[in-house]
Amino acid sequence: MKKGQPRKAVYRKDYTPYPWDVMEARLRFRIFDTHTEVASELDLRARSGANGPLDLDGSGLDLKEIRIDGQALSSGDYACAGERLTIERVPASCTVSTLVHIHPAKNSALEGLYQSGKFLLTQCEPEGFRKITWFPDRPDVMTRYTVTIEADRQQYPVLLSNGNPTGQGEAESGRHWQSWEDPFPKPSYLFALVAGDLAHIEDEFVTRSGRQVKLRVWVEAENIDRCRHAMDSLIKAMHWDEERFGLEYDLDIYNIVATNDFNMGAMENKSLNIFNSKYVLARPDAATDMDYQGIEGVIGHEYFHNWTGNRVTCRDWFQLTLKEGLTVFRDEEFSADMQSRAVKRIQDVRDLRARQFPEDAGPMSHPIRPDQYMEVNNFYTATVYQKGAAVIRMYHTLLGEAGFQKGMRLYFRRHDGAAVTCDDFRSAMADANGADLDQFGRWYSQSGTPVVHVSAEYSAADRRYTLQLRQATPPTQDQQDKLPLVIPFAVGLLSSDGNPLPVALEGDDRARETHVLEFREAVQSFVFVGVPEAPVPSLLRDFSAPVKIDYAYSAAELATLISFDKDPFARWEAAQRFAVDVILAQVARRADGADMALNPALAEAFGLLLGDDSVDPALIAEAISLPDEDYLGEQMDVVDVDGIFAAREFVRRSLAEALAAPLSARYAELADGVPYDKSPAAIARRSLKNTCLSYLACGSDGDELAERQLAGSDNMTDSLAAMRSLIMNDSPSAQAALEAFERQWSGDALVMDKWFAIQAMKPGHATIERVKELMGHPEFSLFNPNKVRSLIGVFSVLNPTGFHVPDGSGYRFLADQVIALNAFNPQMAARTVAAFNRWPRYDRVRRELMKAELERIAAVDELSNDVFEIVSNALKLSEPDDTASRA
Repeated sequence: MKKGQPRKAVYRKDYTPYPWDVMEARLRFRIFDTHTEVASELDLRARSGANGPLDLDGSGLDLKEIRIDGQALSSGDYACAGERLTIERVPASCTVSTLVHIHPAKNSALEGLYQSGKFLLTQCEPEGFRKITWFPDRPDVMTRYTVTIEADRQQYPVLLSNGNPTGQGEAESGRHWQSWEDPFPKPSYLFALVAGDLAHIEDEFVTRSGRQVKLRVWVEAENIDRCRHAMDSLIKAMHWDEERFGLEYDLDIYNIVATNDFNMGAMENKSLNIFNSKYVLARPDAATDMDYQGIEGVIGHEYFHNWTGNRVTCRDWFQLTLKEGLTVFRDEEFSADMQSRAVKRIQDVRDLRARQFPEDAGPMSHPIRPDQYMEVNNFYTATVYQKGAAVIRMYHTLLGEAGFQKGMRLYFRRHDGAAVTCDDFRSAMADANGADLDQFGRWYSQSGTPVVHVSAEYSAADRRYTLQLRQATPPTQDQQDKLPLVIPFAVGLLSSDGNPLPVALEGDDRARETHVLEFREAVQSFVFVGVPEAPVPSLLRDFSAPVKIDYAYSAAELATLISFDKDPFARWEAAQRFAVDVILAQVARRADGADMALNPALAEAFGLLLGDDSVDPALIAEAISLPDEDYLGEQMDVVDVDGIFAAREFVRRSLAEALAAPLSARYAELADGVPYDKSPAAIARRSLKNTCLSYLACGSDGDELAERQLAGSDNMTDSLAAMRSLIMNDSPSAQAALEAFERQWSGDALVMDKWFAIQAMKPGHATIERVKELMGHPEFSLFNPNKVRSLIGVFSVLNPTGFHVPDGSGYRFLADQVIALNAFNPQMAARTVAAFNRWPRYDRVRRELMKAELERIAAVDELSNDVFEIVSNALKLSEPDDTASRA
């Protein structure tokens, strides 16, 4: 879009139904080297029953002909303006046919039909189908598709689309064809096509009703040995959805295709899921435990969309969280059942806080169901997904498992085969349970992260303990005024020696170890009765709502929670809060010119955790891992980049020294030389082992320990942990380890992504120069989203001291890449530029440098809507008063 051209927002209040029903869509694709020919026949019926204008969406289409009921139209019979084709008078019932040419090999935006390596594939969500053919490209237009694909047999032996295969045959000149029919009506964003020379593995699943489903995972031939985990994950997901939700698969075949060129993680197209290869390919020597868990979760997520997103879809893109928030909740629950529920919960909360909480406080702040957008691609946010899932989890917390499942069953009975809204889901939950969820609906319309301020009072005379809760949601850029929300607030009480206190609430005789308080007012008090002593409160157990807690815990109370709390999340939270308090105290001491000093109580608490054999090793690993630098920065009024790094390093090294003996003992116990196993128990043991290594690597024999682990490793998890220890601690052997890794894995795209990332993550002002060098590496490409994320994304998001170099070179580098990406992949450019979103939180020098780069990007001619929306919102943020001090 050229400078000066007006940017138009789209508003939820302006929604109107599409005036036509598309009864059936018949598509024929003829793939050639220079182009692809797409012939479309749409059977239309006017909803009003009268003749009227017809609007179709299209982008970058070379229109060859258009017909109505077989009669060709002349150029004067229709009008094209922007992405809209309009025919003024169309019969109330008719067939509209178009013939277009498109050019997949030139499609660098990775939307519509594009080329990935030697094969073609599609990505149509949210508005990519208009790059394939003229169509009403909106989610509330649902139709049945019949698809025929014709291509050269040798070049494209595999031809896939949605639904079940219905025929195949030979065509002239060495070509062949395959036809597909999807019996379920779907919106255009769920359309998929794949054509290429691919290999597959195959399995079968028999549903509980006896349907035999053929399962196939398609990859390029050299990757065929890395597909089994993806297949096993799919089978587990199908079993789980039948057992937990009573939902079974509804077609005869389920295909998954992996590609290296994909802007997102995966796409749930009906029966033909297309995945970023990162979430399909795995082998112990080439994939980490986190990769294995990620594959299982994402495979599950896309499969669960078959019902929550495909069978019931969203009316408009403002309702995106209807399918995504609900499906993220489902994949979180699936992964929790497959892995450690406690650790999975902690990982999900940490991700929410790292990604969504800053989004809530930043320039792109929006409710989970926004009221407007300029570019729909910018809607795919942590707010819509992760906070949306947290809202779904609150339904579950308030209604219980049985009540939640009643609501789900009613939701499907009412809306199967329809495009609906978030209010329809809330109504189903309310009606199924006879519950009043009107106030709960504010979670859909209100942005920002609520803060719950907690004060407590204990009366020994009448054994009453009163918690007063006050909720306040700070003003956000998109909303100033906030209303009280319904907050399920889970609380437990512990004695001073750590025993749980099962007590009752006033007005309720049931004594419980955990009470879920239904907190509805701006200020509300809850009285616990029969409390024998002043308790230690365990607040927001299991992270029962996506809020922040303001409560003045003492160090002794935190130590009690760390050592004894039965709620795993609360135990982890206490450890993290204790570590935050200690590190930020050192930041303040450093700023005042004082020497830093470790609080011995933190080392004592971590030492007790290390020695507790009854606790899941993965939970211990999570608890003793220090909060990352960005999270620490979020706790400050003005982010002290260098102070946070110095203080965190001081605390890490001090803990390593204080806990050397228990760390060494636990490491030796866990480094047992057993061959790689990806069971949850084995993953938990590796997690704690490598967390111990990260501390021990600070010691005098740290290099030797890491080198020995690297040399003896039979899996990527242990190899990367060892190499990371060498690199982060500036070991003399770090460079040799990197070179050996490169020699071993050169040519393996996914593993080389890890090689780029581990170098981009190295703290310090010198890393920017290494990142620039790596941009010229033969295996790096700005056109590949995974490479962009692994090098540029990791550097700008996960390396504060590297990115925030005082001279601004990190900012200039990022802005250069955003401008370059904007020209051919606006989605990636927009995701990359978001690293600037918190610019006002930094010191004057850094924020002025960041603001200047944002202004430079904003001045680019033909800046995409994707980037413009984020940059313009970021520039609207006000700078702080320079008298603001650290927290």
